[in-house]
Amino acid sequence: MSSRMARIGLNAYRLAGTVASPVVGLYITYRTAKGKEDRARRLERFGYASANRPQGPLVWFHAASVGETNAVIPLIREIRRRDIHVILTTGTITSARLAAERLGNDAIHQYVPLDLKPAVGRFLDYWQPDCAIIAESEIWPATVLELGHRRIPQILVNARMSDRSFARWRRRPSLAEALFENLALVIAQSDLDAERFRDLGAVPVITSGNLKVDTDAPPYDGAVFARYKKQIGDRKTWAAISTFDGEENAAGIVHRALRDRDRQLTIIVPRHPERADEIEAVLVKQGLKVARRTRDDVLTPDIDIFLGDTIGEMGLYLRLTEVAFVGRSLFAEGGQNPLEPAMLGCAILSGGNVQNFREAYQKLARSGSARMVRDTEMLAKGVHYLLTNDEARGKMIQAGIATVHEMRGALSATLKGLEPYINPLTVKARLLPKAVAQA
Repeated sequence: MSSRMARIGLNAYRLAGTVASPVVGLYITYRTAKGKEDRARRLERFGYASANRPQGPLVWFHAASVGETNAVIPLIREIRRRDIHVILTTGTITSARLAAERLGNDAIHQYVPLDLKPAVGRFLDYWQPDCAIIAESEIWPATVLELGHRRIPQILVNARMSDRSFARWRRRPSLAEALFENLALVIAQSDLDAERFRDLGAVPVITSGNLKVDTDAPPYDGAVFARYKKQIGDRKTWAAISTFDGEENAAGIVHRALRDRDRQLTIIVPRHPERADEIEAVLVKQGLKVARRTRDDVLTPDIDIFLGDTIGEMGLYLRLTEVAFVGRSLFAEGGQNPLEPAMLGCAILSGGNVQNFREAYQKLARSGSARMVRDTEMLAKGVHYLLTNDEARGKMIQAGIATVHEMRGALSATLKGLEPYINPLTVKARLLPKAVAQA
């Protein structure tokens, strides 16, 4: 890497406000992954492969975690239908398990290499991808520059640019352009995202819509669902999902405010289940009785809170209710994905801090399927209204399902945008058996 490219990478890290040098970046990135990746496969993080590269064209997909992985699974399946091999990198054990369950042999999974030239170079030397497709907002300077140096097309799909990230990049326009000019194509979630990528120097940029709308509803275990439904009986339920610090306490306050009137069961699904012990302690301090999924506790009539302290079971929790508050929106910023509860038949409540899912919330709010709340008191009123008003709840549910249906189409738009890069690989892949036979 040239000294100019090295300076670009270093300044990009500084701009991100996370690490100050490649050496410190190694330490922080590895520590961040601790407990979230398979120790037996940790060498993959340094670019050492643990699987054989198949013969023929290969596309590298990268998805940071579960949400991004879910979003690109339909796209990966479409690429595989064209006989092109796929390697998928992710950063967590959970996303690795999801890939194995949902994709099976359709993709080779590896943990993403650390964003350092030796690790990225080793990874690319071995896998030699024909194209790199990166989900959403993953901009890693060393990776972007190394792909650019090797003239490997790199494409952002389902791309989004948060308010905070855009403001940071805008402060350093020359640095942003030096990185974003390496992107062969950006396929953005919304017109606003597309405009921001263009402002930062990316060309060309097109808009597809949100791939998360085109995914399947999250799966669930039917036997487990039936068992919990029987335990819940005729009790009303509501869920606070993807919650962050402070929002579980708010859910507990809401439960206490409504308990005598609604006799409801409150389901809390934290975004980070490793906080479960801390969350339970907070709720118990409020005088609430907590059952936990990991303990397989029975939901007896005196249970106040069902704490969904597992990963990958959102399909189960959302099917147990028709009212869902989506977190990271009341006491934290950015919001979480409201599309899953909408497609699974939930009336949606949310705080106002939903910048990362602005367009989805705007469409859901316009259709009447999502309502915003200012504080805990307003959340309690919203939950009570929806639990006790079947007609209003039903209208919100049907509006949400219809809105999700209307928003579909991102997958076909993304595939159309990828055609110049994928079609030549399809031809090459389908000619490969003949070439091998003649060799």
